[in-house]
Amino acid sequence: MPRIAPLVLTGMLMLVPAAGRLQPTLELPPSPLSGGMLSVADNAVAASSLPIPLLDAKQAELFALGHKMFTNRWAFFWFENAEFGRGPTSNAQACTTCHARNGRGLAPGAPLSVREPDGEFRDHHITVPFEPAPNAVIRISVSGQDAHGGPKPHPFYGDQLQVFGVKGVVKTEGQFRVEWHERQVRFEDGETVNLRTPAITFSGLAYGPLGEGAMFGARLAPPLIGIGLLEAIPEAAIIALESKPPLEGIRGHANRVWDESQGRTVLGRFGLKANHGSVREQVAAAFINDIGLSSPVYPDQNCPDIQMYCKEQMVAGKPEITALRLAATETYVRALSVPARRNLDDPKVTRGEQVFGEVHCVACHVPELRTGEYPPLPQLANQTIHPYTDLLVHDMGADLADGRPDYLAGGSEWRTPPLWGIGLSEKVNGAGAFLHDGRARNFTEAILWHGGESKVSREACRKLPKTDREALVAFLQSL
Repeated sequence: MPRIAPLVLTGMLMLVPAAGRLQPTLELPPSPLSGGMLSVADNAVAASSLPIPLLDAKQAELFALGHKMFTNRWAFFWFENAEFGRGPTSNAQACTTCHARNGRGLAPGAPLSVREPDGEFRDHHITVPFEPAPNAVIRISVSGQDAHGGPKPHPFYGDQLQVFGVKGVVKTEGQFRVEWHERQVRFEDGETVNLRTPAITFSGLAYGPLGEGAMFGARLAPPLIGIGLLEAIPEAAIIALESKPPLEGIRGHANRVWDESQGRTVLGRFGLKANHGSVREQVAAAFINDIGLSSPVYPDQNCPDIQMYCKEQMVAGKPEITALRLAATETYVRALSVPARRNLDDPKVTRGEQVFGEVHCVACHVPELRTGEYPPLPQLANQTIHPYTDLLVHDMGADLADGRPDYLAGGSEWRTPPLWGIGLSEKVNGAGAFLHDGRARNFTEAILWHGGESKVSREACRKLPKTDREALVAFLQSL
């Protein structure tokens, strides 16, 4: 696969004033190197699956083992033809159930599109049949905080509804359904767009209703590219972004979260509310919460006290994710490369990038950051990258709120998602839905859902002429 060679960039993208809208902001010169000198030139289905260049032999070996851990279909019992240890309750049989080809998750109800050439859903080295699963998880909590200031788990269902049990042995916690309700929004020039709102209902709750005080919301899996680069950004750089003067009321703040893998409170970087502080923590939490796989970080199964049969299962092979397996999966996730930008010489893309700055999208989706020293994967150190995020949480308004706080992130606050690679999302795995629960079916809908701090930018976009709206979409497709 061809790699992007270092480029010498000349010239500066000059800002075109947004007369009658917002105060203009300084823009950075465009660069195709979204992931720095480690960017890869791939704009097809493999765009989110390639390792960074120049892995050494040990790193490459760990990457390969991590890929196996990530794509493996885990089985409940030792006699199944797969790695066993899944459960006793879970939401999926593999990491790729939600992160197909390392891309973003599909919206609830969307058909799966990652198939083998013969139409079957399967991995090349596992004969366990593909098991359909919901395209989202439901996070749950009740009023109050846990011992570390995080969400307080539901006494019966923990902090995530598990939709699979062990047939005949451990009950499924319950099922959920997402229905969509639409409303119409109008641009200033008269064009209309339908926005859809999710309504979540539950059925078959094995341990009784959630109760009136329960807080819950759907979560889609975010894409995994560039996670190592984001972890390599110095904390001081993120705090500096937090300390910037507000711009048109836009001012994010860092989340501070408990990191079980480090045994301390750290700055949150990952997760839809910046509720994980390290790659290791994120990987270990996903293994235990989504597949029911214990690890050195989380050695105990995810079984609330009321779930007696759950606690009696899966005592052999503990932990299922050994220290080596965990380290390999970390390496795999850290080393996933970022695809280079495309079509930078297209006048529509150039104009769209100008509009992106004029309406202050860059206040949160910061175009350029730089990594620092990074011992876990030294190749990622000292790279100038273009992730289009500040890794801070921002108030996105009541319409996007699910009312469920997560450490210092309030019920209407969400982390600024990185935008690199977003234009290839559908090519990678058919995922064309955005925001935390997949309600936005395209870029335009995602923009129109912005509220709270970003309301001023949304309204500026709503007043744009159609040519500028199309240019803005073309810019996003180039990322």
